[in-house]
Amino acid sequence: MAVAVRVIPCLDVDAGRVVKGVNFTNLVDAGDPVELARAYGVESADELTFLDVTASSADRETTYEVVRRTAEQVFIPLTVGGGVRSPEDIDRLLRAGADKVSLNTAAIARPELLHESSQRFGAQCVVLSVDARRVPEGETPTPSGFEVTTHGGRKGTGICAVEWARRGERLGVGEILLNSMDADGTKTGFDLEMIRATRAEVRVPLIASGGAGAVEHFAPAVHAGADAVLAASVFHFGQLRISEVKEAMRAEGITVR
Repeated sequence: MAVAVRVIPCLDVDAGRVVKGVNFTNLVDAGDPVELARAYGVESADELTFLDVTASSADRETTYEVVRRTAEQVFIPLTVGGGVRSPEDIDRLLRAGADKVSLNTAAIARPELLHESSQRFGAQCVVLSVDARRVPEGETPTPSGFEVTTHGGRKGTGICAVEWARRGERLGVGEILLNSMDADGTKTGFDLEMIRATRAEVRVPLIASGGAGAVEHFAPAVHAGADAVLAASVFHFGQLRISEVKEAMRAEGITVR
């Protein structure tokens, strides 16, 4: 029996408000996270992801109070990320109501954090968030052609995104959130090449993120290897409904929840 594909709205939060931009820049206000979370819980979202998008670049902690209020409104799994630097941070977020915690910048600085977190809290609680882009022309290529970025996509690392995902799996993460920086906010479709390349190297569940703009974009991401599909602005601004996305995937023979 096929595992049901999950549809996940993402709340990119900055200073307590949901924001959305293009390629992580020109952020505009998209609403109150608690209100949006409540609406998505009603609207048959399978999970909810809450990312404090400027916590790492601004070198501050995730907003625990907003997480707590959001968690009180939803009865579906909640993943929280942004500014998480230690197992103690993860512990605080889980106590605030998160079901899973997403790690990105801090894990690149110290990969052992992934193993320590998986050992302490269980692999099912640890998500490796990979903000990846095609290596810009003129820079040193990576084996896959994709590199990891940090600080909300602001800094390149030269690290091969596919190799990093594979290493994260070996270090014990339970899931990988693969976000295409090139496609983010463009509404031109998911980066299928990146999804396929990553799927070929990892076995843990893979969440595709970045580029959703129409109901037709989601099924190809699943066929490329995604176990879940994530989107933000198209849901926040009412351009797409979660039920429409699920119906379109069902029509393509995909099992959804």
